[in-house]
Amino acid sequence: MAPRVVVAGSANMDLVGLAPALPRPGETVLGDDFVMAPGGKGSNQAIAAARAGGATTFLGAIGSDAFGVTLGARLAAAGVDTGRVRTSYGASGVAVIMVDRAGENSILVSPGANRTFTGLTTDEQSVIAAADVLLCQQEIPMETVHAALRAGRAGGTRTILNAAPARDLPAGLLDEVDLLVVNEIEARAITGTEVHDPAGMAALLALVPRVVLTLSGSGARFADRDGRDVHVPAFAVEVTDTTAAGDAFTGALAVAWGEGRDLVDAVRWANAAGAACVQRVGASTALPERDEIDRLYASGAS
Repeated sequence: MAPRVVVAGSANMDLVGLAPALPRPGETVLGDDFVMAPGGKGSNQAIAAARAGGATTFLGAIGSDAFGVTLGARLAAAGVDTGRVRTSYGASGVAVIMVDRAGENSILVSPGANRTFTGLTTDEQSVIAAADVLLCQQEIPMETVHAALRAGRAGGTRTILNAAPARDLPAGLLDEVDLLVVNEIEARAITGTEVHDPAGMAALLALVPRVVLTLSGSGARFADRDGRDVHVPAFAVEVTDTTAAGDAFTGALAVAWGEGRDLVDAVRWANAAGAACVQRVGASTALPERDEIDRLYASGAS
């Protein structure tokens, strides 16, 4: 039976420009190509979880504009339950993304309708409480993130926070988190300590019981309060665009944990999802299907 995954987060239209190099302040760069595709961390991770095999529900808000219609359609086409997605009068969220030929990117996000996703309803809280895994990010109001995590904890749902983008966290929010997923910048924002310092991971584990530290092309590191601290290498693939790699990783991780996999193995499977994603351009358009993840995972080529 597919694990029930609820993703509470953002939905944006991604406007992606590819160029030889990222422009510096005040510089105009002639680009190679342009892609417009649905994105947003919440929407991306919901699609990633659905494609990875999770029975996935998305909670969030889209605008009443044409972008909102497209965002809802992309979620539904991926097999995500969109029955509780809110429509807010006005503009949908938009992300302007620049990608260079090495696959590095710069991103500017205008939240739009995502700002209106506040005040969880009783029905939304019940859906979270009935799930196997709740996955949240930080592109929606932090009071909504906190409320969703509380609903998950109250219902016995496993809670994952992808603390991206880095923001100030409300007091008590991390008390509701079972698994924290962060990169090095986000980890430093939370603890004020370099994570490579021996005290860095200890500082995170003082706040949450389990941590996954994503390390870009170096893979990921998993640690927990039972004393495990394991580096899980990345899979060697040709990189085209890293835009949605973290979302592919986190969505797949939620599914794997919901299936009952040991978290070290779940991280390795999630690494395969991220590696499959970076071989294509775009955000939601690049997120891999389960069979792609399984093939790369089975190859052992990490």
